[in-house]
Amino acid sequence: MLERRYRVDSLIARGGMSTVYRGLDTRLDRPVAIKVMDSQYSGDRAFTERFEGEARAAAKLHHPNVVAVYDQGVDTAADGEHVFLVMQLVEGATLRDLIHQEGTLPLPMAVTVMESVLAALAAAHQAGMVHRDIKPENVLIGKDGTVRVADFGLVRAAASSNATSGNVILGTVAYLSPEQVTTGAADARSDVYAAGVVFYEMLTGAPPYEGDTALSVAYQHVNNEVPPPSEKVPELAPATDDLVLRATRRDTSARPEGAAAFLEELRRVRGHLGIAPVAVPIPWTEQETSLIATDDPPTDRFAAVGAATAPYSAGGPQGTMALARQEPVPDEPDTPLDAGLRALREPESEQSRRQRSRRTFALWSIVVLGLAVLIGGTAWWLGSGRYVAVPDVTGQTQEVAEQTLAGAELSSTVVREHHDTIPAGVVISSSPQQGSDVAGGSEVELVVSLGKPTVPEITEGTEVGEAERALRDAKLTPQTDGERDQYSTTVPEGRVLLVDPGPGTELPLNAPVTLILSRGPPPVPVPDVSSMSREQAFATLTEAGFAPFEAGQEFSGDVENNHVISTEPAAGTEVLLEGRPRVGVTLSNAVTVPSLMGVPVEEARRQVAELGLNLEVQSFFDRPNSVVLGQFPFSGTKVEPRSTVRVNSF
Repeated sequence: MLERRYRVDSLIARGGMSTVYRGLDTRLDRPVAIKVMDSQYSGDRAFTERFEGEARAAAKLHHPNVVAVYDQGVDTAADGEHVFLVMQLVEGATLRDLIHQEGTLPLPMAVTVMESVLAALAAAHQAGMVHRDIKPENVLIGKDGTVRVADFGLVRAAASSNATSGNVILGTVAYLSPEQVTTGAADARSDVYAAGVVFYEMLTGAPPYEGDTALSVAYQHVNNEVPPPSEKVPELAPATDDLVLRATRRDTSARPEGAAAFLEELRRVRGHLGIAPVAVPIPWTEQETSLIATDDPPTDRFAAVGAATAPYSAGGPQGTMALARQEPVPDEPDTPLDAGLRALREPESEQSRRQRSRRTFALWSIVVLGLAVLIGGTAWWLGSGRYVAVPDVTGQTQEVAEQTLAGAELSSTVVREHHDTIPAGVVISSSPQQGSDVAGGSEVELVVSLGKPTVPEITEGTEVGEAERALRDAKLTPQTDGERDQYSTTVPEGRVLLVDPGPGTELPLNAPVTLILSRGPPPVPVPDVSSMSREQAFATLTEAGFAPFEAGQEFSGDVENNHVISTEPAAGTEVLLEGRPRVGVTLSNAVTVPSLMGVPVEEARRQVAELGLNLEVQSFFDRPNSVVLGQFPFSGTKVEPRSTVRVNSF
């Protein structure tokens, strides 16, 4: 029991700096994670004061992506003092477990995790705190999928300890920024660098630098630029590469100024690539806890908090790095801690003390020898004699700038960007910038102007998305204006018909370019086929692209039988030719009365019957071979079917 309040239960994880237990706050009946610092820090006033200050600052951080700090204290027992920290217990696993399980994370998942990490760091930076040890082990994934960052301030507290005095560089070397290696100083941009390395590792499955020793990895951080992740995962978009490379520049001034700025850039790239947030899976683990080995990256398989790694002098390439350590304090041998904190208080036998003494002597011998090698190597690798200042090449042509750098024993690479005022072929800037001290033979990136952007060639029929990408790649701003869209018989509806200004036009950076789209074929007027015969009208409509059909018959005294009275849509109506629009045709059923004058009555009766008309005869004399002397309606008159024609016969 710590301070008669916190019950220490099962072991969660152990590192050289601390041991983490599952515990219970008996006052609030709340499960907690308890981090008990190593005994080497007991009685160290400088460490205790810094530890308390960092714990208070961390406790003020209230953010859904930060592991909450509840309490801190020093428990005094018969076997000495125990400095401890009480934190939120996060059930789940770590980002390290997720990377081990997945290998490489899909881009949407990596972006989702990184958003949470940067949100936590942004809150810390706003509060004036720097984490200093961002790594997958300190990124926890709860069972609800929430991503949280743990261990704010512990590295800084350890740096103040007498046990780590002597210009020790603290932090996990795979994620250390160049300035932490060379000077030991860290600010918000150091956290940005480490977050960029973690982002790289999520995308590729491994950190950018690996080596046989921690020093060899640190050397690469100081002298190399982090490579684009697309070198390992070619399908990654250039925008993703740019995001990682911006965050991991060796020159601190070339990085985003803090996590909030990095988060803003990440969200801008996410929107540009159309990446939607995804659920973060909970990694499967074989057991609830795992002991953290001192020469491997610490991993909490049952994540409560990420146990910080202790400083040591000869760790592996992924471990914590300690350089020029004056008074190394070897870790005590690991002991089983399943019985909780009680194991820290078990009496030590005389035989155990003798064995530990022999092991301590051997360890000291190894450490002293290792330190001699490391200090000598560090003096050679990090000494000022091998550094040169980057010359000023801004405003020079590319050819002259490359010659200038070669004269300073520096190599160069070129990236090209559009610029409104600097002519094409002239250097805009360099990275590292002029005056920066870099190792001889280092590579300097020249940003060479392409001049003002010009409107690219966009052919008729190009899809809108493709045209917009081409304009954005040319550093121009695409836009559309529905009122300016035009009809076209050759370009499908919704595709690009033309651009304004036209291809080849030189414009300022990000100037708007309007995509004028096709509305498809123009509407066609229905032909006027009135009074035409049925056959002629159908042929005319078909040729114009319509599908005519007979809509019925009506009587018209002006239109011949089987000729067109009207159409629906009416003649002249504009219709879009989508497929073959149907046009209904109404025909005349009028019958033209024949001339019956002088025709025998029986013949007149036959003719009228053939036309579907009725005959009514009025005879002056009823005799055979009577002929028609008069008729009504008169010949040529148009009448409705089944009408009656009246005749007089004699």
